[in-house]
Amino acid sequence: MPTVAALLVALLLVWLAINLAKGPAYFTNIAFIGLTNGAVYALVALGYTLVYGILELINFAHGDVFMLGGLISATMISAVFGVTTKSSTGFLVLAIVCTLFIAMIGCGVLNAAIEFVAYRPLRGAPRLAPLITAIGMSFILENIAIGWKGPGYTALPNVLPKGDVFSAGGVTYTWEKLIVVLITAPVLAALVYLVQRTRQGKAMRATAQDRDAAAMMGINVNRTISFTFLIAGGLAGAGGLVYALYFGQLRYDSGYQLGLIAFTAAVLGGIGNLPGAVLGALCIGFIQAFNEGLRWHSPGSDWTESIVFSILILILVFRPEGLLGERTPEGG
Repeated sequence: MPTVAALLVALLLVWLAINLAKGPAYFTNIAFIGLTNGAVYALVALGYTLVYGILELINFAHGDVFMLGGLISATMISAVFGVTTKSSTGFLVLAIVCTLFIAMIGCGVLNAAIEFVAYRPLRGAPRLAPLITAIGMSFILENIAIGWKGPGYTALPNVLPKGDVFSAGGVTYTWEKLIVVLITAPVLAALVYLVQRTRQGKAMRATAQDRDAAAMMGINVNRTISFTFLIAGGLAGAGGLVYALYFGQLRYDSGYQLGLIAFTAAVLGGIGNLPGAVLGALCIGFIQAFNEGLRWHSPGSDWTESIVFSILILILVFRPEGLLGERTPEGG
């Protein structure tokens, strides 16, 4: 099997090299699209990783929290702030910053409330019970979105500037892609600082390693877990804003599809590992962009989901710890 895996990787690299040789500028432009998609996926994948790292729970409602964050962001930008394509740059920046704050706070509080109501009473139950509860919460949040916005798409005006940041040799990088990265990068940096450098971050890591030992050392485990859900929800809110701004529309089931892709990214990188979640999200973003955008023998957009979930199956079978995860005695 390692030989077969090495052969598949070699074929992939040859395919990418041929596409690069046939059109370097076009290939680079597609790579920029993959980077932007990966940045969006990273915000959602980190939420899955945080919750799994501390509770070993796959929070399938997380994608729908992201979806509600996108709907909140679209409502704030279009209805509350009234941003249009003619709005000034300063007003646009102010609206985005305020919306980011509101979406992160709203989704963080919602996620923490879900943990308190649905997951905390089942903390000592068999693992299947909270998993089924998470799926049930996903349907509840989708129905809330349908009752609020209806089953159709909620559209957002193309408020991001479309001009070129730079253009050289056929390679063009536009402001809308850069703004996505500018929103995502500080949020990810703040998360890494929070987990690695702060007292609360140390409590999160201690609780993830051993909840009983952490409680014996004076850590409030329930508060730490609630705080983790709060941060994960905040990341989902930020992801919802970025998605709404970049793609321009979403509806009640948008979180389901993107949540599965982000979950695949988290597993690919090593679920429970923060750098692994970012790496997996970038890999999935590039895979999607290259599959849908490259011209020479690319399968096309109809095959994107099949390819992504085939990767999920292969990772779970042959390397369940992911790219950056560590193999444990339990095999996970």
